[in-house]
Amino acid sequence: MAQEVQQRTAEQIFKVLGELKGGAMKLGQALSIFEAALPQEIVGPYRATLTKLQDAAPPLPVATVHKVLTEQLGDDWRENFISFDDQPTAAASIGQVHKAVWHDGREVAVKIQYPGAGKALLGDFAQLARLGKLFGALLPGLDMKAVLAELRERIAEELDYLREAEAQHAFALEFADDPEFHVPDVIAANEMILVSEWMDGTPLSRIIAEGTKEERDHAGLLFVRFLFSSPARVGMLHADPHPGNFRMLANGKLGILDFGAVNRLPDGYPVAFGRLTRIFNQGDMNTVIDGLRREGFIREGIEINPDALRAFLAPYVEPTAVEEFTFSREWLQAQAATATDLRPSNVVRQLNLPVSYVLIHRVHAAGVGVLCQLGATARFRDEVIRWVPGFADDPDDEPLAIG
Repeated sequence: MAQEVQQRTAEQIFKVLGELKGGAMKLGQALSIFEAALPQEIVGPYRATLTKLQDAAPPLPVATVHKVLTEQLGDDWRENFISFDDQPTAAASIGQVHKAVWHDGREVAVKIQYPGAGKALLGDFAQLARLGKLFGALLPGLDMKAVLAELRERIAEELDYLREAEAQHAFALEFADDPEFHVPDVIAANEMILVSEWMDGTPLSRIIAEGTKEERDHAGLLFVRFLFSSPARVGMLHADPHPGNFRMLANGKLGILDFGAVNRLPDGYPVAFGRLTRIFNQGDMNTVIDGLRREGFIREGIEINPDALRAFLAPYVEPTAVEEFTFSREWLQAQAATATDLRPSNVVRQLNLPVSYVLIHRVHAAGVGVLCQLGATARFRDEVIRWVPGFADDPDDEPLAIG
């Protein structure tokens, strides 16, 4: 009976989500953590709906593109460009990219926000907020109101191209002349237009589909190194790590695009993140649970089964426990099956996602997915030791309490 209620509730939620556009995609990304708690027959159609929505976004009519350019850059906008391709080279949930040649001869990418994108997305969120109680029935451990408030703030940030330009420029400065990474710098920006250097390269999706084992391993290692090193180097984490935002360049560097979603971490990764990962590897689940309570992952009055928690966290932590690790789709499917087997008292339903970790979790969940698509083998643990504070500390030098 409880399962039936859960299924009906989930169907109601996903029906509403299916009618939304960008907001549903953003929420879908953020809630990917909870998919393991729900039966496949519920989650499957929901995923299909989101995929269809993403694939079906038609390009803006040329007249609309020119109207936005005129509004944002003035009647003489063409004087900024030697040439401008009216056909977009790429589309995203809130905008599309055109290739052009800047007035000084540089090839550039011109990102144009869809008119009305902001209003539509924030309208979606007003509707999603009304679903808070339904989510509460499915996921009693989750502070849904806080998660939705955080996501709404992030959406507002993603709509602000000036803020994105500031983040992209900070990354470009830090990684200028870096032997392993390239970030195209910003040339001009305002609220709805972002002009940056053009970057050629092989999309990571093609490396996934056609790359040699050596190419896939190399791409996977650089991908992890970029994500883990950025908070320490730039004070920010790139928070949208799907394959479309990465290119392998002819010189072997990893090129990175799209800084609309970033997690600002001026002090780098939270130390508790590294410490809890290390303690998990030592097998002390009680201390891990205490630490998760302090960090807000387990709310007051919620009891967690240590074995169930260990099974759920394993996919995120296991690669840090060995010198070298191979990610694969089969490994991920086996991990997901372990988590799903724990229904109806699934540990995922008991966990909360503190707002300070919403984007960190999104990055790690999406990152593990990309690495499994690549089938990458590398010394990933070395990157965690190097870049994540608290992970390499000698436990003999400090008490195990997490604070």
